[in-house]
Amino acid sequence: MSQLHPIISITGSSGAGTTSVKRIFELIFRRENIGAAFIEGDAFHRYNRVDMKTRIAEEEKRGNPNFTHFHPDANELETLESIFAEYAQSGTGRTRTYIHDDDEAKDFGVPAGNFSPWREFDESDLLFYEGLHGCAVTDTVNLPRYADLKIGVVPVINLEWIQKIHRDRATRGYSAEAVMDTILRRMPDYVRYITPQFTQTNINFQRVPIVDTSNPFIARWIPTPDESMLVIRFANPRGIDFPYLLSMIHDSFMSRPNSIVVPGNKLDLAMQLILTPLILQLIERKRRAA
Repeated sequence: MSQLHPIISITGSSGAGTTSVKRIFELIFRRENIGAAFIEGDAFHRYNRVDMKTRIAEEEKRGNPNFTHFHPDANELETLESIFAEYAQSGTGRTRTYIHDDDEAKDFGVPAGNFSPWREFDESDLLFYEGLHGCAVTDTVNLPRYADLKIGVVPVINLEWIQKIHRDRATRGYSAEAVMDTILRRMPDYVRYITPQFTQTNINFQRVPIVDTSNPFIARWIPTPDESMLVIRFANPRGIDFPYLLSMIHDSFMSRPNSIVVPGNKLDLAMQLILTPLILQLIERKRRAA
């Protein structure tokens, strides 16, 4: 953690909705005139697309059919931690971009499935990370200790699968069977390396559908926000003005002393009401320290 150079970390698995949450943060940053340096978790994969397929094949020959991007060994977590540490100390650092598709390839001049060159951060008020491992803890890495605000985006598992199936079929051209194989292959690493991170977060946002998602592999549509509720859990509820939130968010209620439930279509409003004061506190702390 750093008073002068705060870090915000958004953690969630593939298809969980972290990109949508990132857009809400970007809106807050623009409105409050806050300059942010951005890191995408995919930028710290250890392998490009071709090399990852090779590594997966090698692991399968060794008897491990479950090696995935969720595994720490598939990522440069030591590099990510060093950049967190550098930013916390001096406000500087570097990142790159993983090129997912041909549109991004045109923007960066790099073939899809590869990485852009490393680039230095522009001057910024804070660092914003969004990806798989923002709160990862291993025998050699401890990323949560550097982050000043840690957010988990955690839809219930069937909804997460539906979102991933629809995204991968629509934007990446995968078949439903191929996405199902990926989900099954990832499950051991998901349990071991993704879910433990949500005990490290300050706030978790969990979307819960209120329609039948019992077989996510045949679902024709992603449940809409109107067909969902949002459970918001605070690790430390001290200082959270729950009466204010309940008055501002219609049809919300407390489910536990540290949890509030709001209609799914109030995600944007709830996040702005909750996160804006916390972000402004980081910036005010930064200005006082400076």
